[in-house]
Amino acid sequence: MAAGEHGHGGEVATVDPSDLPTGSVLTSSGRVSAAEVYAEPSRTDHPFSPVQLSRLDEALTFASRETGLRFSVYLGDLGPDSRARAGELLSALEGSGEAVLVAVSPEQRVVEVLTGEEARIRLPDRGAKLAVMSMVASFKESDLLGGLLSGLRMLADQAGGRRRSS
Repeated sequence: MAAGEHGHGGEVATVDPSDLPTGSVLTSSGRVSAAEVYAEPSRTDHPFSPVQLSRLDEALTFASRETGLRFSVYLGDLGPDSRARAGELLSALEGSGEAVLVAVSPEQRVVEVLTGEEARIRLPDRGAKLAVMSMVASFKESDLLGGLLSGLRMLADQAGGRRRSS
C-alpha cells in the first residue's frame, strides 16, 4: 500500500489512498484528484416549458391588446399577508392604474386578482371572482397553465374591448 503526501502552506499531510472517497486518486505528485458525476440541472424548479411560457405570453398580450388594460401574472410565494403582497406587486407595475394582476401562490393555495383604479371601473369584483373560481377549478386538477389561460380570457371578456378615443 502506498501513502502520499499532500502539502498546504508549508505543512505536509500524509494521505492513505484507502481513506479517499470513491472517484478520488492520489497522483504521483501527492495531490488528491477527485472526479464528480456531472448531472444536468433539474428543471423541476420551472413550472412551465418554453412552449407553455409562449402560450401564457400570448394570452397576456391578447388580453392587454383587446382591453387596453395591462395584464400581468405573478407566480410564487405571497407570504403571510397575500393580499398586501399582491398590492405591493401591483403598485410596482408600470401603469399600475390600468393594471390587472393575477397573483398565484400554489404552495399556499392562494389566488389574488387585483386591479388598479382605472381597471377596477371596467373589471368589477364579480367578474374577477368568477375568473378566480374558474382558475381554482383548473388548479385543483393540476392544470396550472390551463387555469391561468382561462382566467385571463375570462378577465379580458369581463373588462370588454378597448375604449376608443373620440
